Amino acid sequence: MVSLTYDAGTIRVDGEVSVPLPGVERDPRSESGRAPAYRYAQLRDALAPLASDVRDDVLDLADVPDLHSSYDLREYQRDALDAWESADRRGVLELPTGSGKTVIAIGAIERLATPTLVVVPTIDLLNQWREELRAEFDVPIGQLGGGDQRVESLTVATYDSAYLRADELGDRFELLVFDEVHHLGGEGYRDIARLFAAPARLGLTATFERPDGAHETIAELVGSKVYDLDADDLAGDHLAPYDIRRIEVSLGSAERERYEQAQGTFTDYLRDSNIQLRSGSDYQELVKRSGTDPEAREALLAKQRAREIIANADAKVETLADILDRHDGDRIIVFTAYTDLVYRLSERFLLPAITNETGTSERRETLDRFRDGEYSRVVTANVLDEGVDVPDANVAVVLSGSGSQREFTQRLGRILRPKTDSGSEAEVEVSAESSLGDRALLYEVVSEETSEERVAARRR
Repeated sequence: MVSLTYDAGTIRVDGEVSVPLPGVERDPRSESGRAPAYRYAQLRDALAPLASDVRDDVLDLADVPDLHSSYDLREYQRDALDAWESADRRGVLELPTGSGKTVIAIGAIERLATPTLVVVPTIDLLNQWREELRAEFDVPIGQLGGGDQRVESLTVATYDSAYLRADELGDRFELLVFDEVHHLGGEGYRDIARLFAAPARLGLTATFERPDGAHETIAELVGSKVYDLDADDLAGDHLAPYDIRRIEVSLGSAERERYEQAQGTFTDYLRDSNIQLRSGSDYQELVKRSGTDPEAREALLAKQRAREIIANADAKVETLADILDRHDGDRIIVFTAYTDLVYRLSERFLLPAITNETGTSERRETLDRFRDGEYSRVVTANVLDEGVDVPDANVAVVLSGSGSQREFTQRLGRILRPKTDSGSEAEVEVSAESSLGDRALLYEVVSEETSEERVAARRR
């Protein structure tokens, strides 16, 4: 007889086994075999031919009643869910913001009706998921994070809380849902997936691939990408059609002089040191060198000054003034990379501001007022890129950002309003004064003849 049990993030295998078992190594302390808990599904499959001689005590699952939600999945949402089920209930769905990834996950929870842990990166998402599950299913909803540590058959946890309690709770859930699954590529967070035995795993993201290649590790722990659509696939039918307009602005003479001086310090150092920045890892090596090389440190500081000059150019502020006037009847989100610029714009244009310094209650109040129409525009530095339920807007203005395709996709997603099934009008109406109709519009404002042009090209 072969027995499988869960033990602090591992699967313990006792007894003589006549078939090869993936990931199992001999543990001399317990005189048993042992494998990381995430290998449980593979072990179960490998032992299937010996079913009558296998005792499986890995999962300790609470009873869950039949679950029924009010959602009627759209065709592409059903296709995504079916693709995941066909892949043995393991895999990642890559869909744009506004496409209803949460709805698909609720569909998976409804189909399986089994203890489920939903893992999210932020407290805002924790609260959103808890309320969504509470509204759809008539069962208690647990919470790990945000000052609460309550475990139920359906539980929502932050990545941090799930990481801290993974080895303790790793046998309590059969389905794991990782929202914004690209976060799982972080070195510590990977242990969440490794220490839980749950055989069914669903990852949700708008952008699966990571520049550091960590998506390959995610594929091993959660499953590969099994379904994907981008904004173009859904625009017009299920999401608002959209346009992207790039506006190039010129630096003032004083700004140009300061930019060229700072950028020159950086590029001169690269040339003199024979350094080529071909990837993010090359840049990280430069950062490491700056810890012991004063010239490298000065080069990096100069690069930062150059970025700030082009990101905060006066012409960008004047261009924003024109855009705000042009779209007086629209709902607008302004994105920047710098907190100081947020406050500068907030003061000049009387815009509600949201930064990483904004308290939770103030941020929630601002977004509620935006949702209710009391505010028609907000300005933010990065914090609305993901993990926040942003009310419907139809115009985005990107004044500065990174070269990350993920960041750009998420910002675009903030204005891709879901459409009704009739496809004739948006679920949330834009002001009647809007000249855009159902279309969404994203402006990229770029300082010409600067490194920002290359950054904008990279993220597109």
